[in-house]
Amino acid sequence: MLTRRRLLTGAAAFALAAGLGLPLAAGDAFAQSADGRPVDAAKVLVPDASPLPVKVLGDANAPVTIVEYASMTCSHCAAFHTGTFPELKKKYIDTGKVRFIFREFPFEPVATAAFMLARCMPDDKYFPMVSTLFETQKTWAYGNDPAAGLLQVARQAGMSQQDFEKCLTDQALAEKVQASALYANKELGVNATPSFIIDGKLYSGALSIADMDKILTPLLAAK
Repeated sequence: MLTRRRLLTGAAAFALAAGLGLPLAAGDAFAQSADGRPVDAAKVLVPDASPLPVKVLGDANAPVTIVEYASMTCSHCAAFHTGTFPELKKKYIDTGKVRFIFREFPFEPVATAAFMLARCMPDDKYFPMVSTLFETQKTWAYGNDPAAGLLQVARQAGMSQQDFEKCLTDQALAEKVQASALYANKELGVNATPSFIIDGKLYSGALSIADMDKILTPLLAAK
């Protein structure tokens, strides 16, 4: 059985923080206000952005693309996904106006482990698992035994304990999850979660649906 010690010293402990100089503690990552800083749009959607398969929702031909970078142990990310995201999906993604890409930006080992768990699910259960992890974040992210909390979530999703342990001791997967964040930090200037790249501009913070409306309405009107 994975204990907290094993979780933090196994594959999931190849800490992204060591590469970025970020705090190695579960909980909130940095949260900033939306600012709309320009980024190199040519670097956002290239294969080098992540060695893992793209996780995307919405019409491939949608006029606007949103790329979110999140950490699974970030409470601001959880607030966005439990509060704003359902309305964003209903209003913009499901209507073909926005294509939404979700990428990993773990700040510490427990977040890496949670992302690994989502990646080990079947493709059609990836986004439901991400949603469940954010909805249940307080039950597994901040306690003394995150492995037990994550196992409970995994079991509820139909994953066996054997598959759970196999997933969270996959060093190659851990490194790929972290590579997404390293690229975003070095090449795109992402240093906070949640962060959103929307048509070549970077916004950071748990944006409300009103914030999204202000950004998306003029972009869609110009398409």
